[in-house]
Amino acid sequence: MENGKTSLVFTNDKCIGCNKCTRVCCCEGACVTHESEQGMRIDVDGSRCVACGACFDVCEHNAREYHDDTERFFRDLKSGEKISLLIAPAFKANYPQEYQAVLGGLKSLGVRRFINVSFGADITTWGYLNYIKKHRFLGGISQPCPAVVSYIEHYTPELIPKLFPVQSPLMCAAIYAKKEMKISDKLAFISPCIAKKLEIDDPNNKNYVSYNVTFDHLMEYVRRNNIRGALQSDEIEYGLGSIYPMPGGLKENVYWFLGESVFIRQIEGEKHMYRYLEENRERIAKGQTPYLFIDALNCSLGCIYGTGCEADKVKNDDVMYDLLRIRESAKSNAASGAWSKKLSPEKRMKYLNRQFKDLVLEDYLRGYTDRSGECTYKIPIPSEREEIFKAMKKYTREERTINCSCCGYESCDRMAEAIHNGFSRKENCIYFIKKEVELQNEAAQKLTVQLEEEKQTVQEQKEMILETIREINIKFADLYQSVDEMTAGNENTAMESTEISGDMIHVLNFCEALAASLDDITNVLKGLVQNNDEVVRIASQTNLLALNASIEAARAGEAGRGFAVVAGEINHLASDSRATATHSNESQNQVMASIKRIIEDTDKLRKTIDAVNNRTQSLAAFTEEMAASVAVILNTADDVKKSLNLLLEASVT
Repeated sequence: MENGKTSLVFTNDKCIGCNKCTRVCCCEGACVTHESEQGMRIDVDGSRCVACGACFDVCEHNAREYHDDTERFFRDLKSGEKISLLIAPAFKANYPQEYQAVLGGLKSLGVRRFINVSFGADITTWGYLNYIKKHRFLGGISQPCPAVVSYIEHYTPELIPKLFPVQSPLMCAAIYAKKEMKISDKLAFISPCIAKKLEIDDPNNKNYVSYNVTFDHLMEYVRRNNIRGALQSDEIEYGLGSIYPMPGGLKENVYWFLGESVFIRQIEGEKHMYRYLEENRERIAKGQTPYLFIDALNCSLGCIYGTGCEADKVKNDDVMYDLLRIRESAKSNAASGAWSKKLSPEKRMKYLNRQFKDLVLEDYLRGYTDRSGECTYKIPIPSEREEIFKAMKKYTREERTINCSCCGYESCDRMAEAIHNGFSRKENCIYFIKKEVELQNEAAQKLTVQLEEEKQTVQEQKEMILETIREINIKFADLYQSVDEMTAGNENTAMESTEISGDMIHVLNFCEALAASLDDITNVLKGLVQNNDEVVRIASQTNLLALNASIEAARAGEAGRGFAVVAGEINHLASDSRATATHSNESQNQVMASIKRIIEDTDKLRKTIDAVNNRTQSLAAFTEEMAASVAVILNTADDVKKSLNLLLEASVT
């Protein structure tokens, strides 16, 4: 499936996108350029292709293939389908030695009847002559060639009224087989033509024929499967219809019956024939030509070397010789009747009409379909054309009229139109590719100069880097020395921290012992306070006794004078004891306050020592971590130095 429709002719993987097929193709847009994973390739748009076969002739890469019904024919035959054969006149000419054996092999596979289309060609000749006479149909175009019919339907629909409505030899034979011979089998056509598939599948032809089996595919299948059988011939006798495959075959048949005083324009040959139709379309459409009709064939060598024939058959004229022998045989064997050499054209015509007197002309007519809607072609407006040329890097008139045809189109202008319609791409233009290469070459040259400059800059930078590396290597020595000193200092710090921590423990122990001693002193002082209180109490009692003694001594008078003196001394002693106890208490309070402050200071000292000791221990741990980090620094420094030295050695080398 290509471009939305099954294409009768298609491109295989051998295509290299050389544009030869586009160049010879008569159908605008049938060959479509696109880019695949393998590069540029040319595919076929089935809605535009008329199966003219020109691309097969020109493609030396064998990149084009076609579909026919050969495989389906043999598959249906094998399944028991009732099938009879219609055989093109060119088949016997192409395979004179194999013809009957191949037919015998097909009969052994189940083919029921064999009808030579040469007989259908005789009916076509009869139909043409009678239609011209009945309808004064002059200047028409013959239609036995399905490629010609398809081209007119697609590209010159104004010529459809000029196409003879008389059926082709194939369809005349099929209609005769169905209507007159009452054959109900499916009909398969042994065909020299790829495009016959288009005719067979055309709804205007009412499914009279079911299979288009080309010579090429048939014989490949026959040889591969060794299909041979008892010699078999076709059934119906025929006349000059056998020469229809030759270029001008129809014309010669008409001359046989009308004489050579009539003028028939014979034209064939793929692109040449279609160009003729294009250039003369107006004259032909208006009936302004002097011809009885135009005998048009797609293939330059006629149907004997049709598009569905084996390629090696065209290498010599053997097929033509065999066909001439068939023609002479048809003329020589007829002593009388339509094919007799001895009769005049007028008498031959009478015999021809007598032979087909029971046929109804209208049974052998057909209609045509305007298919030009499938082949739209958009002409770009000037601004669009300008943008396309700019995209192709064509800015001047000279650049836009190179017309080298390498893209497959006859002019740069047609190439621009093809791009506009999506048939081609600017990358398919050799001038565009050349300009691209030139621009890339200029860019490459600029890049080369830039690279040279950058190379010089890089060399300078390289030298700077090497110098920097040398300087770094020198500084590494200082780094190693500093690290060694730091390591040594770190080890001393660790040792001193450990010793300080030990001394602090001793101080802490001393503080704890001092605190214990101060607690003991405090307890003793508390005991002294209690004793002083007892002394004060006793002194108070002594004062009371001394007072009582003085009172009693006064009562005694002179006798108690001495006792009064003693009482006074006791009183003085008591007062002194109380004063001493009170003073002792004051001193004790001062001592207690001092001890309290010492205890508080000792507690603060202990806490400070704990903090210092913890920091000293942390300092020791940090020193150990620092030593480990220094080792990592040294290892890293060694690796960096080695890398720099390797880089230095490589640069020098």
